[in-house]
Amino acid sequence: MSAKLKKGDGVYVLSGKWRGEEGTLVTMIPKDRAVIEIPSLSPQKQEEKGRRTVKKSQANPKGGLVERAISVHVSNLALNKKNEKK
Repeated sequence: MSAKLKKGDGVYVLSGKWRGEEGTLVTMIPKDRAVIEIPSLSPQKQEEKGRRTVKKSQANPKGGLVERAISVHVSNLALNKKNEKK
C-alpha cells in the first residue's frame, strides 16, 4: 500500500478513536502507520492519549511516566486540503 502522505502534511482522521481530529503528520512508520500531532486536544482526550512508564536512565534520571505519540493506520487518514503544504 503506497501512502500519498508526507511528513508535515495536514491530515484529518476519518475513523477510530481519534475520529474527527485534525493534525500534522510527524512521521511515517513502516507497515502503513503514521504518527500524528494533534495540537487542539481537549483535556479529556489528552488523558486518553496515554502514557508509558520508563526506567531510570541518564536521559530521564527519575524515570516515571512520559506522553505517548498518537499512531494511526494510514487508511484512517485523509489529506486535509486547507492545511496542505505548498
